Amino acid sequence: MRIVSLAPSVTSILVELGAADALAGVTRWCKDVLPEDQLRRIEGVPQFDDCWSADPAAVAALAPDLVIGSVPYRAQVVDGLVARGLRFLATYPRCLGDIYNDIRLLGRIVGEPARGEELIWRMQGGIDAVRKRLAAAPATSLLRPRVYCEEWSNPLQNSQIWVAEMVEACGGEFAPLPAARKVTAEEVITANPDLIVVAWCGTHDRSRPDVVRRRPGWEAIEAVRQNRIYAVRDELLNTPGPTLVDGLRTLAHLIHPDIFADPAR
Repeated sequence: MRIVSLAPSVTSILVELGAADALAGVTRWCKDVLPEDQLRRIEGVPQFDDCWSADPAAVAALAPDLVIGSVPYRAQVVDGLVARGLRFLATYPRCLGDIYNDIRLLGRIVGEPARGEELIWRMQGGIDAVRKRLAAAPATSLLRPRVYCEEWSNPLQNSQIWVAEMVEACGGEFAPLPAARKVTAEEVITANPDLIVVAWCGTHDRSRPDVVRRRPGWEAIEAVRQNRIYAVRDELLNTPGPTLVDGLRTLAHLIHPDIFADPAR
């Protein structure tokens, strides 16, 4: 099977499933998301943009058996792929359960259902390990700070549902704002989070806590007063795949630094 992946998350999952050789093309954004060992597995594979701006004709020129994408989608790109007779699979995960189902589906597609289940088991095991560590901690250490996670800055966009699930698993309380939705500055101020995490899409590790700190009126927020504003690498929270386990460990350290060591050290 020849597969073109137009989403870094899809590429990462397929590589984890041992299906790197099936990749006839990948999105250029893989270089910002995949760890070095995975990038080596797709070295030399033709690169495209994503489902928002890829050239359907260029993708079709590779004669793939299947094109797989993820959000964000642009109708003219998807229509262009389908109009050229390409089989297109559109993934749209919202929560951890959706991500596991996508892994399970991709495992069946490439003939590796057992490896798909193993990958799910590893991801769930990472979450369970954090929960068990919290359960064993002294009760005095288990305050549940309110956490606001920001996926985009203009307009303000709260992080995805799976991030909310990760925050809860790490012993935090996702700020009482709608996940995966635009929010207003006033809503964030009213929520008064104890901790702010910025992981702006497409910025890799270049999110700007200093910009958050200078927003008008945000000096009233507890996280700003206590200088608890942290940048987390974009791919650790926004890429619905195996890298979320590393994001979970990072969140656990930020939420409960007295219990969890910094995974970057």
